[in-house]
Amino acid sequence: MAEPSIAGRTTAGADTHALLGGGYPLPVRPLYYLGGFVPLALVLDLVDASAPLVFFTSAAGVVPAAALMSEATEQLAERSGPGIAGLLNVTFGNAPELIIAVFALKDGLQEVVKASLVGSVIGNSLLVLGAAMLVGGWKRSRQNFSHTTAQTQSGMLLVTVAALVLPAVFQLVHGGGLPRVDEHRHSFGHELEHLSLGVALILIATYLAGLFFSLRTHRDLFNPVYDDAGRFRWSLRRSVLTLAVAAALVAVASDTLVGSIADASSDIGLSQFFVGVFVVAIVGNAAEHYVAVVAAAKDKMDLAVNIAIGSSAQIGLFVAPVVVLLSFVIGPTPLALVFNGYELAALILAAWLTATLTSDGESTWFEGVQLLAVYAVLGLVFFYA
Repeated sequence: MAEPSIAGRTTAGADTHALLGGGYPLPVRPLYYLGGFVPLALVLDLVDASAPLVFFTSAAGVVPAAALMSEATEQLAERSGPGIAGLLNVTFGNAPELIIAVFALKDGLQEVVKASLVGSVIGNSLLVLGAAMLVGGWKRSRQNFSHTTAQTQSGMLLVTVAALVLPAVFQLVHGGGLPRVDEHRHSFGHELEHLSLGVALILIATYLAGLFFSLRTHRDLFNPVYDDAGRFRWSLRRSVLTLAVAAALVAVASDTLVGSIADASSDIGLSQFFVGVFVVAIVGNAAEHYVAVVAAAKDKMDLAVNIAIGSSAQIGLFVAPVVVLLSFVIGPTPLALVFNGYELAALILAAWLTATLTSDGESTWFEGVQLLAVYAVLGLVFFYA
């Protein structure tokens, strides 16, 4: 099936985003209205306000800062060639999730880090894709998107999940146990830490190969065209300054967010495991969640699928391995890529369902309901875990 053509211009950044997720050619301006929560969260933390209030305020503050960072990255990408655009998206496309993970690693909350990674994967592939299919298909009999692109992205997601699952298989085969949901950190020994390091390096190499695939050898498959006529272009100076300010805001809000997780989860009666999978993960990806649903509503289903599945694959291929590498210099011990049983089941289900429902190159609103139903069931199971 040929990819639908929308009159307009193709940006350099879109080439990379189509396969690997990233910035978006749609406005995220409504999210900026939450910007006041960043200083508010900082003030509440300084005056020792209740942990839940600090947590939810800082979570709301991360959302506009992440959206602003995504927009600044996209503006810089549009002013560069495809290669530089790809490097920009690799560096800054997942900065909010990485920043949150760094602060959690520093505090020794390794299981929260892994929970947020799993939450990002299932949130994009089940929640975001499901909501996009539901909203986009509600008043349409069906929506079409590139079968080839979706199949390639789903394949990358399946490869990612396989790599993330296998260290747990190694642990079980050798008589070890999986981490419990109530743990902050589980020691697996040097062997699994080194195995995780090797897996991380392979995933990063695969990510770079995918970047080369989408930018060079198969650009025609991952070259969405969209109408951006009249879109305001930022100057180079404004883009760089905005990116720096947004990164600083994300860092401030993330530090406050992570610092309040333990007390907030205890006060509101939720496990840190549940908070990591369903709250922290959604906060870090809120901007792309919003844009994917808006794209589907405008019948730009190719873009919505690109964001949802591409972002899921990107979390596993880039964010997770970078977190493993950082854990060797940040935090008390290196992070082993061994997930608990609930996380393993969620990863496998998300990858399998996504590949199955996008294999025909078309979607309906009921397929969106199916994905959302599985996400809701996972939420219920994780709540009682």
